[in-house]
Amino acid sequence: MMNRTHETVYASLLTALALVIPLAFGGVLGVYLPPFSATLGSHVPLMLAMLISPYTAVIVGVGSALGFLIKLGPAIAARALMHSAVGFVGAVAYRKGFSYWQALLIALPVHAVLEALIVLPFGFTLYNAGVVVGVGTALHHVVDAGISVLVFEALRRVGILRGAAAEARSR
Repeated sequence: MMNRTHETVYASLLTALALVIPLAFGGVLGVYLPPFSATLGSHVPLMLAMLISPYTAVIVGVGSALGFLIKLGPAIAARALMHSAVGFVGAVAYRKGFSYWQALLIALPVHAVLEALIVLPFGFTLYNAGVVVGVGTALHHVVDAGISVLVFEALRRVGILRGAAAEARSR
C-alpha cells in the first residue's frame, strides 16, 4: 500500500513537471490570448496525479499555482489553483471505478467553469471569461487529456503504473 510519504514524493515530482513544462516551454508550446494562456502538455502532470490519489492531485495543483504566482502573476496563479479542484474531482472519479479517460471527461466541465469564473475578479468581461478562458480551457483540457492517456498507456505497458494505479483504485 502506498503511504503518504510515497504520495508526497510523487506529488513533488509531478509538481516540478507542472512548473517546468509551462515555464520552460511556454514560448515554444504556448498560446497567449489574455486572459487565456495555455502550454501544450502543461496539465499532464496534474492528470497523472489523479491516478495516484486526490491528495496528490491537490498538492500538484497548489504547487503549480505557487510557481505561477511567482513567475506570471495572480490571475494565472488563480487559474492554476483551480487545478486542485479539477485534480480532486478526477482522482475521486477514478477511485470510484471510472476509467482514466472517463475521469478526465468528468473533470473537464469543472476545469472550464472554474477557470472561467476565477478570472472575473481580475476585471475580465463575461465574454473573455466564458468564451476565451472557458472554451479555451475546455479545448486545452481535451488535448492534454489525450496526451495523458497516451502517457498512461505507455507507463502501464512497461509496468510502471501496474501497482500504483491498481493500488489507488483499491483505496
